[in-house]
Amino acid sequence: MIEPTNLLDIAATMAGHVFLFDFGRYVIAASLVASLVWLLRQTSWASRKIQKREATRADFIREFTSSIRTVIVYVAISMPVIWAFRNGWLHSFEGEVGPLGFVGYLAAVILAHDAYFYWTHRAMHTKLLYKHFHRFHHRTITPTAWTAYAFAVPEAALMAVFVPLYLACVPTPEPVMFTFLGVMILRNAMGHAGLELHPRGWASHPLLRWITTTTHHDMHHGTSYNHNYGFYFTWWDKLMGTEHPDYERTFKRVTAPASDQAQSIAQIA
Repeated sequence: MIEPTNLLDIAATMAGHVFLFDFGRYVIAASLVASLVWLLRQTSWASRKIQKREATRADFIREFTSSIRTVIVYVAISMPVIWAFRNGWLHSFEGEVGPLGFVGYLAAVILAHDAYFYWTHRAMHTKLLYKHFHRFHHRTITPTAWTAYAFAVPEAALMAVFVPLYLACVPTPEPVMFTFLGVMILRNAMGHAGLELHPRGWASHPLLRWITTTTHHDMHHGTSYNHNYGFYFTWWDKLMGTEHPDYERTFKRVTAPASDQAQSIAQIA
């Protein structure tokens, strides 16, 4: 069967499949993380909830419905990308890639996406862009896994264009991009989980401290909008001086054993 190369025909045949893939990716990742958080909150890990405030039903409805809109934006941008591949404007990866090559390509796209996210995120916090691009996402004060795709249309478009821009520069094997998309949405849901999921000592460990935690991004929503812009890694925030000065202390408090937290509260009282 000959694949259509006309943009309208591509949209007619592919839009539904792309929507189901991306919406399914969001629902699976958010459901897994939300379920894990619910289970952990039935245990002593309940003390790892980062904020005292609880997300409301209205928060969930706003985030879920806007996430459907975000997926529609992603689908709209995907159609000309597929058209560009089928008409030779973008080029697919040719050949085979071994395990080391797979890891190398995956590391490259994650590093590139982390840099792209940091700098576009900072740009969306400027007066010029904040109102129309990013203010909607910050209506969420207490994030949950469902916040991951809660974007206004301009922000959704800005997030979506990373993939075609990257593929235009670095033709990448399809399995690598498929894995990257899975890692991206899972890390996104984890960053908005509202409950710290990383082990105690992570934020101050010589190596692990360079990888973001749930607390790192939660503080961006609930403590200071002008800190902690990073996605996968903390090095851009550390290098540019935008990491919250109380991040490590907050992480240590959140991950302390419940008995220690109760003792500290009692001493303050």
